[in-house]
Amino acid sequence: MPVYTIDIAGMKRDLPICPLNENLSIGAFVMFGDVELTIHCASELLKRLPPCDYLIAPEAKAIPLIYEMSRQSGLPYLLARKKAKAYMSGVFRVDVQSITTAGTQTLVIDTADAERMKGKRIVILDDVISTGESLRAMETLVGKAGGNIVGKMAVLAEGDAAERTDITVLAPLPLFRPDGSIL
Repeated sequence: MPVYTIDIAGMKRDLPICPLNENLSIGAFVMFGDVELTIHCASELLKRLPPCDYLIAPEAKAIPLIYEMSRQSGLPYLLARKKAKAYMSGVFRVDVQSITTAGTQTLVIDTADAERMKGKRIVILDDVISTGESLRAMETLVGKAGGNIVGKMAVLAEGDAAERTDITVLAPLPLFRPDGSIL
């Protein structure tokens, strides 16, 4: 399997290149289990963090990152869950299409988290931003809750997302052809 070596704010990792379809492959970026990388990325993103009251991220791949950013900074964090849980009431829901998830994905927060965000400065965090659909869903949830988005951050921006100026990222991640060459 071909790999792509990426430099993420001074830390290198080899990402396996995985096919999405017959015309497109992606560099698989997974922070789970890579404690050194998670700590490094959290520290680097915190250097670029605007003043805020809360961090919020979608479940699940961004959980280690948002936890580590909270641990290092003392900032509280919230999660948009993939489905409503029994303990949640007054659920806010947004459906989203992700490049790496087959079918429609749902993100939800409840009224307790919405109340925490109301009128507060919120930074949306994710591991990788690609199509921007998960980010859009997060923006919708924060908006419904009455939060004020003061920043959007990710470790990597993939493909066209790397050209966006409204997102703070540590490194761009190209898209690939099926043979592993960069598009």
